[in-house]
Amino acid sequence: MSRWVDAGYRDAAWLQALRPLSWLYRLGVETRRRAYASGRKPIWRSPVPVIVVGNLTLGGTGKSPLVAWLVRWLGERGWRPGIVSRGYGGQAPRYPFYVDADSDVTFSGDEPLMLAQQTGRPVVVDPDRPRGARKLIAAGCDIVIADDGLQHLALGRDIELVVVDGALGFGNGRCLPAGPLREPLARLASVDALVVNGGGREGLAAAAGGAPAGYGMQLVPARWRHLTDGVGYGVETPPFSGRVHALAGIGRPARFFATLEALGVSHDAHPLPDHHRFSAEDLRFADNRPVVMTAKDAVKCRRFANERCWALDVEAAPDPAFASWLAERLDTLQPATCEVTHG
Repeated sequence: MSRWVDAGYRDAAWLQALRPLSWLYRLGVETRRRAYASGRKPIWRSPVPVIVVGNLTLGGTGKSPLVAWLVRWLGERGWRPGIVSRGYGGQAPRYPFYVDADSDVTFSGDEPLMLAQQTGRPVVVDPDRPRGARKLIAAGCDIVIADDGLQHLALGRDIELVVVDGALGFGNGRCLPAGPLREPLARLASVDALVVNGGGREGLAAAAGGAPAGYGMQLVPARWRHLTDGVGYGVETPPFSGRVHALAGIGRPARFFATLEALGVSHDAHPLPDHHRFSAEDLRFADNRPVVMTAKDAVKCRRFANERCWALDVEAAPDPAFASWLAERLDTLQPATCEVTHG
């Protein structure tokens, strides 16, 4: 899967043969979208604001760190946010499934569990997003963040945020299976903001045509965290020495390895498929060197991690202009959708 996604970003020549299938895919996307727009398929409208964070492309773009930042930012302003997610990779015994810091990752999926641990706020996974959102509202949430919810149109939304990787952009600009796009680039004309993870914001906004003004975002290393006891350490001086084994089962493993390089951590890179199902064997190396991984991978390894295992936590740092824009948008929504006053 990752090789095929990489081919879409590189515009490999053999993808040309798949363009007829791409046209069919686009037709299906547009037909489905029109069904919701016309009322043939129902859209559930929440009594509280809903912010959707999603992307147009396959592969990791930095959505989850932005979701965690949103939850913290909203909490600081008096909101009671909750997160609804599909819970990709999880198989819960029932839905909606409430996720807390001690949930079984095989039920919740990796990203929802990571978000529950990072934010301490309610997280619900449910393939039926409106049902999951109702669970959050019943739990006292007064604003809902839909993680990876751009294409799930049954849940009405007040704000749509699209996150794109600044280095990869939109690849060859074609839809599946001839490219990495889940929806045509024209979809950007209807979203509220484009958040570019890394550089290249101006170029991407221009390439996207009718897209809204873009805002920049960086992923900033926040702390080293020991997996066995959860103790955190500053990123300036790693709490281990020597060359390490670096594991990354995320959408773009290269981003994690580049971060380690920027921190001066020499490593042997071990890229793994996104949402990789870890086992204790993945953490065993004959040389007994330290093992470092992403926070997303760490939630799947905590039960069998050993003393040599560390996670690198990162946090989103959006442009200050994005926070100002979001505050203004929420002020316009609040009277119509929520009776609570927030500072």
